[in-house]
Amino acid sequence: MSSKDDKKLIEFADFILKKWKNYNDKNVNILAKTQNAHHNTITPIARMKNSNFELDLVLRNNRTDKKHPFGIFHPHEHLHNIKKENIGLIEVMGLAILPPRLKEELELLNDYILNNKDINTNEKIKKHTQWVKNFLPKYKDINDKNIEKILQKEISKTFLEVLKNCGVFKRNKKGMQAFEKFINTLNK
Repeated sequence: MSSKDDKKLIEFADFILKKWKNYNDKNVNILAKTQNAHHNTITPIARMKNSNFELDLVLRNNRTDKKHPFGIFHPHEHLHNIKKENIGLIEVMGLAILPPRLKEELELLNDYILNNKDINTNEKIKKHTQWVKNFLPKYKDINDKNIEKILQKEISKTFLEVLKNCGVFKRNKKGMQAFEKFINTLNK
């Protein structure tokens, strides 16, 4: 949203927040409240652009279930070796913030992969065993000149999956229809 009038922009954002806080769509797993827990919230991103106030509203749902105890719309467990924490403003804005622990872990992985060592024997990196087993066969020639790029490429793929997990409205036909359905509630 963009406006020269910051008060109108805030009013409209508040209107959307109030609608979202009570919004349900079971077809896409969105429940605003279960028992006494409220799940829908918004993360706002505000900035000035070309002398206009600009506001992005990131729709969030923090509900959990048995399959996703850390959050239905959070990074799923098979991605936790790379990113366990939920995404924040910086990721929403297109920048990946990866845990600092990955720097050392990637250096170790580099050595273990190049020297054909058993990753599972190192406590610091054994959580990456399945991830490496999944991508390693795709590469025929792995050497000290390309290992870093390979690891970066695979982390990028994993991070994209993290972002897809965290999106409340998925980027597919069903998700886009559900998003449109929510947008239509704003017109009522």
